[in-house]
Amino acid sequence: MLGLYDSGLGGLTVLAALRAAGITQDVVYFADQAHVPYGERTEPELHGYLRDNLALLGEQHVDAVVMACNTSCAVAQRLGWPAVPFPVLDLIETAGRSFAGTPHRRIAVVATPATVRAGAYGRAIRAAAPHAEVFEIGASALVPLVERGDADTERGRDEVAAVVAQLPPYLDALVYGCTHYPLLDRWFAAGLAPRIERIDPARAQAARTAALIAERDLASGSATTTYYTNGDAAAFERGVRRWTGDLTGRVAALIAR
Repeated sequence: MLGLYDSGLGGLTVLAALRAAGITQDVVYFADQAHVPYGERTEPELHGYLRDNLALLGEQHVDAVVMACNTSCAVAQRLGWPAVPFPVLDLIETAGRSFAGTPHRRIAVVATPATVRAGAYGRAIRAAAPHAEVFEIGASALVPLVERGDADTERGRDEVAAVVAQLPPYLDALVYGCTHYPLLDRWFAAGLAPRIERIDPARAQAARTAALIAERDLASGSATTTYYTNGDAAAFERGVRRWTGDLTGRVAALIAR
């Protein structure tokens, strides 16, 4: 069984990538909505949430945790990963690896302010592609917008347009440095030149997860997802149904922390 952790609904994009890659392991998905958005939190706060939430998933007897929260990964790279008895797949590390051999020269990363402050994406991409210029842009309004259910509204269009206006010219690629942002892809596609590749690191994370499953010979499951949130359970369920079409599993109101 796999654990998947995000601050809210954004992790559904990683879950979708896992299923699209044919991964059938059962998943325990935890949404830390009591503390969303993470982008404006301090690093000590975020590190504490990460520690608690990894422990929470460990109590569910997961074999590995697939990180779906870039902000948590950025903080862990600065302050250290909590010690746990199972592997944790760092989403930013995965994203950086995927740029090995890339022809892209000018790459923008749109992420939460906390992720941008940590500079983790720039380091990860440049480690794999030393020739690349990396521009990290903070977008504080986008996660709350998705969590409120406004992704497909005019407000969503306008907020994305404001972010696109901050991007430097002559880009080759745009990386979604927050798992919520692919849920706004229609607006990014409308605002960017067609030649700019829009990159969702969830696909690389799914490929790395599949490799881990094969390496550890983890037993396959029934592709069931059990969802937990410490936020508004009814609102969370609506969000999951909106972005997945159904729940494809069970939803529980709360694991207290």
